Amino acid sequence: MPTPSWPLAASGLASTCVEPESATPTIAAVSRVLPSHYADQETLIAAFRALWGARHYNVERLEQLHRAVGVGGRWLALPIDEYARIGSFAQANAAWNRVAVDVGAEATRAALDRAGLTPRDIDHVFFVTVTGLATPSIDARLVNRLGLRPDVKRTPIFGLGCVAGAAGLARAADYLRGFPHQTALLLSVELCSLTLQRDDLSIANIIASGLFGDGAAAVILRGGAVATGGPRLSASRSVFYPDTEYVMGWDFVDGGFKVVLSADVPQVIERHVGGDVDAFLRAHDLDRKRLRHVVAHTGGPKVLEALERALSLPPGALERSWASLREVGNLSSASVLFVLGDLLDARVARAGDVGLLAAMGPGFCSELVLLRW
Repeated sequence: MPTPSWPLAASGLASTCVEPESATPTIAAVSRVLPSHYADQETLIAAFRALWGARHYNVERLEQLHRAVGVGGRWLALPIDEYARIGSFAQANAAWNRVAVDVGAEATRAALDRAGLTPRDIDHVFFVTVTGLATPSIDARLVNRLGLRPDVKRTPIFGLGCVAGAAGLARAADYLRGFPHQTALLLSVELCSLTLQRDDLSIANIIASGLFGDGAAAVILRGGAVATGGPRLSASRSVFYPDTEYVMGWDFVDGGFKVVLSADVPQVIERHVGGDVDAFLRAHDLDRKRLRHVVAHTGGPKVLEALERALSLPPGALERSWASLREVGNLSSASVLFVLGDLLDARVARAGDVGLLAAMGPGFCSELVLLRW
């Protein structure tokens, strides 16, 4: 997505508090894959008007909420007319399994091609999702599909939601610090459209039905001993906010995944994230002025605005996140990886640059990752 990078500092200098470069994992490649079925927002609004118009007391308000999320259109796991034929969670989850394997395989192959590697070069797969259930998990179903080695390690992670893209990077980097000669794959697959609750007329479900889209992202990470370029994952920090479990997540009902989405999300971000980022940067002899790139997950307009205020960011600093939101919607855990991929594809980062990758999700929690070029 060709949006400009916003320079947050004239240059980025190496911190005096950083591990040796030979021990630091790097990002070798990022790929992003969208399903083949696209619908612009007006088409989706018309479909929801047909679905909910007879039961919703204020259809105009429904349309206002969908337009307010700032999404121009979304790619969907299924053709739009097939969703009406899904009558149970079992049917929705079966579709999720089928499509997740397809887009997950496509994203992985694309990332490996970009990195100049083969499936047998992967030592550990970290798989993140929050939109479907599978046992064996999707990563296991990809072993034969892709030709991964029989001794590949697998860590499927469910339930972190939007924060999982950043947390997955951090956990993969933690692993590679212990195994610096190895290569890890982080794969995120989110098919949010298959979680829609057609009988739920709550504000949270209406907003979610206008905001979330479908997609997959894959990241190849290499240990410091075999790194060949790309930004280094210099450090990470996880922050859990006590007594905020009600803010975001799922309630599991007979129909599957019922969204929990509180209006308090922006307030929690604005209250905490600025101090969290400052403490994280201070621990590495940095401050906000040293940041040249900020990669933020596309939580929605109010989330991005809250993050801009919390970090006192200049205009345009999150333009890549805003552009991704407009073009594909919020892809949950894949969102921050899509924005990261946009940044890397633009080739605007220079040696010495420092970047912050940040995402928030159920818990309520945040994950911060320090990038160095």
